[in-house]
Amino acid sequence: MASTEGASASPSQPLTLTQLAGLAGVSTATVSKVVNGRSEVGPETRALVEKLIAEHGYRRQRRQIRPTNVIEVAFHALAGEYPVEIVKGVQRVAHAKNMSVVISELGDRHTPPDRWIMAMLSRRPAGLITVFSGPTDNQRVRLATQGIPLVVLDPAGNPGFGVPSVGAANWSGGLEATRHLLDLGHRRIAMITGPEFALSSRARLDGYRAALDGAGVQIDPDLICQGEFQIQDGVIHTRRLMKLPEPPTAIFASNDGQAIGVYHGARELGLRVPDDLSVVGFDDMPAWRWAIPPLTTVHQPLTEMGATAAAMVITMAGGEPLQQKRVELSTELVVRESTAAYRG
Repeated sequence: MASTEGASASPSQPLTLTQLAGLAGVSTATVSKVVNGRSEVGPETRALVEKLIAEHGYRRQRRQIRPTNVIEVAFHALAGEYPVEIVKGVQRVAHAKNMSVVISELGDRHTPPDRWIMAMLSRRPAGLITVFSGPTDNQRVRLATQGIPLVVLDPAGNPGFGVPSVGAANWSGGLEATRHLLDLGHRRIAMITGPEFALSSRARLDGYRAALDGAGVQIDPDLICQGEFQIQDGVIHTRRLMKLPEPPTAIFASNDGQAIGVYHGARELGLRVPDDLSVVGFDDMPAWRWAIPPLTTVHQPLTEMGATAAAMVITMAGGEPLQQKRVELSTELVVRESTAAYRG
C-alpha cells in the first residue's frame, strides 16, 4: 500500500515531487523520471504517478511570462464564425500581455491525437486552450508534467477532474428561448439539438424541456430532432417536422446555422418566417443578424469566453492560483423579427 507520509498539501493544491513520491510510495527520483518523460520506470509505477498528477496536479517553480510567450488555441474544426469570435477574445487579452496567439485545428476531432500533443509540446506554448474538445487523462498528465496550463473552453464532454473550464449558461439559454415562444402563444414547439455527446447541447435541451414542463405543455418526442450543429440539420428536420399530422408552429434551433437551415426548409415548403413558423437560434453570430427576417436568437458571449480562458491560462502560467476553476458566463435572448405571436 502506498504511504502518505510527506504528502501534506491540500487536495486542492498541486503537489511537489516529494509529496507525489510520498503518496505513490516511491522515491523522488522515480517521480522525477515520470515527470520528465524518461522510460526507465515500470508501467504500474508510471500509471500510479500519472494518476496522482492528474488528480492533484504538479507544482513546478513559478515561471514568469515573457513577451515572446505564446498561447495556443486548439479548435476541433475551423469553420464559420464560432472560432473567429473566440479568437477575438483570446487575442485581446494576450496582446495586452505582449503575448502571441497560435491557432491549431484537430481535424474535426474532439480529442487531440497523440501526434498533435507531441507537436504542441515541442512548441512549448505558455498555455493551451482547447475549444469544444479536450485532452485525455494521459494527455493532461503530459501537459501538467511539462508545466503547460490547460483551460477547456465550451467543453464537449467532462473536462476532467480539476481541469479549469469556461462555458456559457446553456440551460438558461434554452429555457429563455422556449419561454419566449410559449409567451407568444406557441404550444407545438420543436427543437433541433446538437450532438448528443456535447454538454452544451444536452443543457439547451434540458432548458427546453424545463420550460415546457413549467408551462404545463406535454413534451412530444416527435418534436425533438437530433442534430450536429450543422445548417443542413435545419433543412432536413424542417422538412420532416412540417409533414407531421400536427406540425410545429415554432422551432428552437441549437445554433444559428441550424436556424438558417430552418429558414431554407421553410422556404422550400412555401412557408413564411415568422408568419407561418417562428424560429429561434442560439449563438447570435454577427452574420445572421442580416438574415431576412433578422434572427431572434440567444446571445452566447463567445468573445468574452475566449478572453476569460486566456486570462485564466496567463494566471496559471505565471504560477498564480485561479480564484475559480469553472466559469459560466450568462446568455441573453435577443428578440428580432423571426418570432411572432401564434395565430391559430
